[in-house]
Amino acid sequence: MADPIIIAVPKGRILAEAVPLLERAGIVPEAAFSDEDSRALRFSTSNPGIDLIRVRAFDVATFVAHGAAQLGIVGSDVLAEFDYSELYAPVDLGIGHCRLSVAEPADMAESDDPRGWSHVRIATKYPYVTRRHFEARGVQAECVKLNGAMELAPTLGLAPRIVDLVSSGKTLKENGLVEVEVIAEVTSRLIVNRAAFKTRAEIVPLVEAFRRAVAMRDAA
Repeated sequence: MADPIIIAVPKGRILAEAVPLLERAGIVPEAAFSDEDSRALRFSTSNPGIDLIRVRAFDVATFVAHGAAQLGIVGSDVLAEFDYSELYAPVDLGIGHCRLSVAEPADMAESDDPRGWSHVRIATKYPYVTRRHFEARGVQAECVKLNGAMELAPTLGLAPRIVDLVSSGKTLKENGLVEVEVIAEVTSRLIVNRAAFKTRAEIVPLVEAFRRAVAMRDAA
């Protein structure tokens, strides 16, 4: 019997939106998957040939790129940051809507014009995307890599600006920051390991099942 197909899904806010799509695609996770107290990371599903693993969003791309999982659900922000050639992203799932933005303290923004920047120091967990964005504008970006608590960087003097994901903007506002530039609109994608796509025949119908699930949801 062939090894099960493994789908990597992200912990956190995208998960709640991903589960209905998984179910529409015929993949219903075992009960423990919804148990917030469960420490398990791998779960069976209603399809005996498919298992789910639950990992950090940034790690989804790594698991799939290296073939440890064959498919995954991940934000386009993560795909842009890692730019793995081993990944194929055939379906925009239309979930996890947010944007990757530059933000700075509100009092600073009152007199600041991003069009006049020539050098910026930025705290972010997206150094690759950030540098590439500013290089395209002829701006030198010095990036301080952080994995979280980005909003503290300006108030504690680590960097005057941040690049981070923004959905409602509430977290920025509560920390005295405002958006001054949008780098990219973000949604979650179904990703596939390119080698697995060519060698595992069962992956093609799975991708089609996700396409249908998105179409059904959008038509509802």
